[in-house]
Amino acid sequence: MQIIIKNTAKKTGETAAAEGIKILKKVLAGKDYATIILATGASQFDMLAALTANRELDWSRVIMFHLDEYIHLPETHPASFRKYLKERFISKVPSLKEVFLINGDNKDPEKECDRLNQIISRHPVDVAFVGIGENGHLAFNDPPADFQTELPYIVVDLDLNCRRQQMGEGWFPTIDDVPARAISMSIRQIMKSKQIICTVPDKRKAKAVADCLEGAVSNIHPASILQQHAACSVYLDRDSATLLKRAQA
Repeated sequence: MQIIIKNTAKKTGETAAAEGIKILKKVLAGKDYATIILATGASQFDMLAALTANRELDWSRVIMFHLDEYIHLPETHPASFRKYLKERFISKVPSLKEVFLINGDNKDPEKECDRLNQIISRHPVDVAFVGIGENGHLAFNDPPADFQTELPYIVVDLDLNCRRQQMGEGWFPTIDDVPARAISMSIRQIMKSKQIICTVPDKRKAKAVADCLEGAVSNIHPASILQQHAACSVYLDRDSATLLKRAQA
């Protein structure tokens, strides 16, 4: 695992996006299309802005999956991750080869997982763009995360700290408005990605960053599993890196 620290959140996002573009160009030089996973949330704002500003990549050769979505939250809701991705990514790049979004409105979330599991089984992931939550979650795999399931997408319960983060970021007016369940890509599926680019700015992420990057690998700190990935780069700003004990370049 490589850790890169930049002075500002904007520079952190730009650097992460530049590395992602570099990797995707290399992938597309060797095969017909590339498959990516995209995270959402405030931590990805600058990264996605820089990613979509790039016009050198042939986006028509890119297949996109996304990490997670609330269950029974309509796409029209401001917190919908489908809405987020359509506004901040899909609408800003030339037509993608394919887009696979999680339908959180499906009356049977398990069937929605089955649908996505069949699709992603045919598309090995080249690059996963992810973040780390305030509670150390990776996607919506809150602690204690399931490190064992081989299912690509699963139904999960959201813990109180996760739900508080969503409210604190302004997506919901009260904690009671935050859904208690979601569909999430599983830990093992994320770890199958050939490359992982993890973007984590903001001081409120500092404890989670220290716990996950310098502590023991544990499902109590779900993103700590990234320490075991052979090609993971973590992009921090000075604020999110404040509690790291080891000096980083």
